[in-house]
Amino acid sequence: MTAEQSPLERISEVAAERGLRICVVESLTSGRLASTIGAGAAAGDWFAGGIVAYLTEVKERLLGLTPGTDPCSPECAEHLAESALRLFDADVCISTTGVGGPDPEGGHEPGTVYVGWATGDGVGHRKLSLGGDPQEILDETVDTAMRLLAFHAEGIRPAGPRRSAPASADGPSD
Repeated sequence: MTAEQSPLERISEVAAERGLRICVVESLTSGRLASTIGAGAAAGDWFAGGIVAYLTEVKERLLGLTPGTDPCSPECAEHLAESALRLFDADVCISTTGVGGPDPEGGHEPGTVYVGWATGDGVGHRKLSLGGDPQEILDETVDTAMRLLAFHAEGIRPAGPRRSAPASADGPSD
């Protein structure tokens, strides 16, 4: 990513060049991340979509989160990303979960955030300890998620045979 290029511009470029499929799963950011990504150039060609799962019971039912998992934890962030990656048959998925504030929640201080990711090569997370009001926490979470998405998309090789480019209208060449 060049200094002049935004994370969204880089994600759009890399996804288009490599034929990647990208998805997101959000709790903390309530759809803001998907909305940001959906504004990317030609997003209709590479953005598979997103899931907003705010309630823990929805995370459990829809994405298979193990009951009792702390929704503000690295385990939750990684599980959400990995589950959505499979669900969308994507190449990279980013997840957001945490406490936006203004008050503590579940024993976690406002600004305790986990951004998870999953690719075919594995899963991981980044813990953020953010300050500010809820709007600032959400803004920084989306910015961080976008930078991590660009980073992980750049590390993915072009899509393999499961989603190769469609055959031309003339049919396969011999």
